[in-house]
Amino acid sequence: MAKKRSIKYVCQACGYESPKWLGRCPNCGAWNQMEEEKEAVISKTHQPRVNFTGKTAEAVAIQDIKIEDIPRTPTDMEEVNHVLGGGIVPGSLILIGGDPGIGKSTLLLQISAQINNKNIPVLYVSGEESSGQIKMRAERLGVKGSDFYIYPETDVDSINETIERLKPKLVIIDSIQTMIKGSNDSAAGSVSQVREATQEFMRIAKTNNIAIFIVGHVTKEGNIAGPRMLEHMVDTVLYFEGDRHHTFRILRAVKNRFGSTNEIGVFEMNEGGLREVSNPSEMFLEERLAGASGSAIVASMEGTRPILAEIQCLITPTVFGNARRTASGLDHNRVSLILAVLEKRAGLLLQNQDAYFKSTGGVRLDEPAIDLSLAVSVASSYWDTDTSATECFVGEIGLTGEIRRVNRIEQRVNEAKKLGFTKVYIPKNNLSGWRHPEGIELIGVASVQETLRKVFPNRN
Repeated sequence: MAKKRSIKYVCQACGYESPKWLGRCPNCGAWNQMEEEKEAVISKTHQPRVNFTGKTAEAVAIQDIKIEDIPRTPTDMEEVNHVLGGGIVPGSLILIGGDPGIGKSTLLLQISAQINNKNIPVLYVSGEESSGQIKMRAERLGVKGSDFYIYPETDVDSINETIERLKPKLVIIDSIQTMIKGSNDSAAGSVSQVREATQEFMRIAKTNNIAIFIVGHVTKEGNIAGPRMLEHMVDTVLYFEGDRHHTFRILRAVKNRFGSTNEIGVFEMNEGGLREVSNPSEMFLEERLAGASGSAIVASMEGTRPILAEIQCLITPTVFGNARRTASGLDHNRVSLILAVLEKRAGLLLQNQDAYFKSTGGVRLDEPAIDLSLAVSVASSYWDTDTSATECFVGEIGLTGEIRRVNRIEQRVNEAKKLGFTKVYIPKNNLSGWRHPEGIELIGVASVQETLRKVFPNRN
């Protein structure tokens, strides 16, 4: 039976569907985002459900299901392998998003070249650039290969035919918002086009055991554009973060069916492309100003990796009636909580002081162990007294001012020792149960008041 068409209106911000046009989306509240789309009504004739391998799906007892180790294809960048959980999994669909000009295409072109160097055929599909433009970037990055194919196309059906003909093991789609499915009359980048194109690439990946990277544009809020269902459909969601005016980039996994979602990879952008940074802690601390007040070092955990970062605070008298609180790279609610605890438990008069916070290096710190470093940086700026350049602070602060234990204390201390720190303030309850390394002093503290007395003895 032929398909019938009906009209519907779809919110381009969240994917909400309505039979009539609405000025304001009732689901997400966005204005003027409802656009007309034609909906295909499928015949009700029963058809058997087919799984990703092209076979009819059947119910199988759980004890009869055999589990096999998933083979991975590692890249030459250990930072990428670290974030992906060991390498690229065949048959996986990976979504990577980031701001315009951040280096998504450069990263994927370098990954493609590294995989192609292992005699694995690669297909790079570009809907935004011509073959000549990609060739120019490839020459700048030193990318070469015999089975490396460039295909400037936006039609999903044509891409499918090319994949069946070339049989690559890695496919790059740049970007998903430019892809068009012929059976859909909507414009490129619409909710229905993005959804159907992603479903088609997911079928191709699972049926042919091909790893596919798809690039997604982001909104001004930093989220991947298109329906939220896009992130649910793929196996892995990566965000490529950083400032276009600085050279450092951070690759972060927010969803990964084949590994941890707490890992990050750090890169530096230069003329030859992206270069991985094997020791991010040294990078984050290399420009620290000696003798400056309002600075404290914290040993934070990003997944299984300890990273030493600098937290800076600037306390100044407020000009207006209400004190201002500004945080960059830190959670605003956590900052407000620490300020309240210091005022109540440590006697610091902060209600008439503006407070500005920043985590250096572009890394975002969001774990309880950074509380103690935050408190020390506030006190240092409030009293205009510098902290020692060889001291590090780790600990969670409760509302009563107690310092609570944190996890992975051994890895944090070893990272601090490796970078030359001689003294680490840690929760008192974290002192026992593990072997202390030599050459570094561990100071156990039980409260924020005790910590400030030991760090700033002349202020008590």
